[in-house]
Amino acid sequence: MNRGLIGIQMSTIKKKIDELGAYETLKKCAELGYHCIEVSQVAMTPENVAGMKKACDEFGIKVAACTASLEPMVPGMPGEFLVSDFDKIVQDCKTLNCDMLRIGMLPMTCMGNREKALDFVKRADEMAEKLKAEGIDLYYHNHHVEFVKYDGEYLLDIIKNNTKYMGFELDIHWIHRGGENPVEFIKKYDGRIRLLHLKDYRIGEVKMPEGPFDPKAFMTAFTSIVEFAEVGEGSLPIKECIEAGLAGGSEYFLIEQDDTYGRDPFESLKISRDNLIKLGYADWFELEK
Repeated sequence: MNRGLIGIQMSTIKKKIDELGAYETLKKCAELGYHCIEVSQVAMTPENVAGMKKACDEFGIKVAACTASLEPMVPGMPGEFLVSDFDKIVQDCKTLNCDMLRIGMLPMTCMGNREKALDFVKRADEMAEKLKAEGIDLYYHNHHVEFVKYDGEYLLDIIKNNTKYMGFELDIHWIHRGGENPVEFIKKYDGRIRLLHLKDYRIGEVKMPEGPFDPKAFMTAFTSIVEFAEVGEGSLPIKECIEAGLAGGSEYFLIEQDDTYGRDPFESLKISRDNLIKLGYADWFELEK
């Protein structure tokens, strides 16, 4: 049976890396039954890269993708970027036996401007061609901001239709928040997706402010109740999203939860794992022998 591999988007456990180190954090992930990760929001120091490699080798963990920005999100922002640190980023991928890089977000300098966004897309696609020569595919991860429309067309579709080498990592939460049906939207990107983000969506409780009624405070509470949820605890059609992703070429299905609202991230990952097993994906947590 055709199947994918379910893993963890490491932004979910970035604080654990700071607390326990890369090796011990990934050991814990393996103990929870996860044998796939996507590296994001983790400093690619020699220590972290070595710790991740050691854990991957010892516990049978596959690195689906690493993360790299094309350029700073805003001018002067520190970090590693493909335009300035290409060789180091490629070497980290090769050290971790990883053949995919993903751009996590549209640069803030490009938001709200179709021409600037298209210029970024052109340069990103050129970088994707350069990376292909190194055996690495470049993918772009969406949020809701790509669902702004220019002349009746979503920015995300404009990006898709103006790229040849770059693929897409679709995020079901942000597609839903952008106003689209994630199952149907995934189908439109058939053949361009090797990565899919499993991020559930829920409506939280309205927590009314203490004291006298304040219309402004009420509206803030009323409009800010969207929450990130453990997979299967929210309102998204998880199984249908996974099946659409698999049919469209997705190989890796990464669980991401931007906020666990005070719950230990490992507990949240256990809940997501248990719910996915109930949906019939138990064998998707193991590397194929």
